[in-house]
Amino acid sequence: MILIANSEAWPGFQTTVDRLRAGERGPDPLVAGISCVEREVTVRSVGYGGWPNMLGEMEFDAGVMDGTTRQVGAVGALRDVVPASAVALQVMRRLPHVLLTGDGARRFALECGFAAEPTLLEDSRRVWWERLEKELPPADLAAFPDIPLAPLSRAITDPERVRDTTVFLGQDSGGGLHAATSTSGWAWKYPGRLGDSPIAGAGFYADSRFGAAACTHTGEMTVRCGTARSIVLALQLGRTLREAVDLAVADLATLDLGFLAGVVIHALDAQGNHEVVSFRCGPAIRYWYWDPSLTAPEERVARTV
Repeated sequence: MILIANSEAWPGFQTTVDRLRAGERGPDPLVAGISCVEREVTVRSVGYGGWPNMLGEMEFDAGVMDGTTRQVGAVGALRDVVPASAVALQVMRRLPHVLLTGDGARRFALECGFAAEPTLLEDSRRVWWERLEKELPPADLAAFPDIPLAPLSRAITDPERVRDTTVFLGQDSGGGLHAATSTSGWAWKYPGRLGDSPIAGAGFYADSRFGAAACTHTGEMTVRCGTARSIVLALQLGRTLREAVDLAVADLATLDLGFLAGVVIHALDAQGNHEVVSFRCGPAIRYWYWDPSLTAPEERVARTV
């Protein structure tokens, strides 16, 4: 057994550890832990603590993959419902589809018994509006939201720098490798934007025969490169885990147009090895790690490339 997750996973990491120790298999232990993160208001990149889109609306993305069956469930631009990861799990369990977005995702969540509730914190609403007041001239502010939003996409997003995702990767007692992700996406994103978090193969992928990977930060880049799937495919083709991750990083480095920033990759192989790598995100990236040899989870520093 093994479990890794990004540094913001602290509210639920122990929950997942406890369920893995108890012998629970499949993606459910990961979703149990990530759901705790989604409910923690001090984690400002996911769930209740996240930031709204340009219109001041919370939109959540999440994905779940069972690496033994390679079944996937995901939701994108989900409104009014937390935890999004638990809704994604139900997509996997109840539907022949793998991804629901927007109104359809919300409708499905309510059909499954999830409650619609306010998800925009008052502090988040205040910061969002103050930011608009700084960026918009009085006439546009008076007409908001009936103005073009695209010109605001860089001016509002870049200073906020909130693009992180909560990711859990684990190997259960039966050797199954699984992945779960959740995010509120970029602060002040264009409404309806999906990053890599709900996109299997980009933001997450798991195959119990070979490995699992998940990405955080600039999802537009990992969507373009199919980063998570490329790592698992490289493992399937006989590369070591480090070689597989470095190949994915090299691929990201070839991008020279579009929005370019940093990516953090988390990865496991079927032999229990792990890699967490910071690409253009600096040397201070940390993550959580646990295996049964440890008395408690450890926070470790990612490799920088």
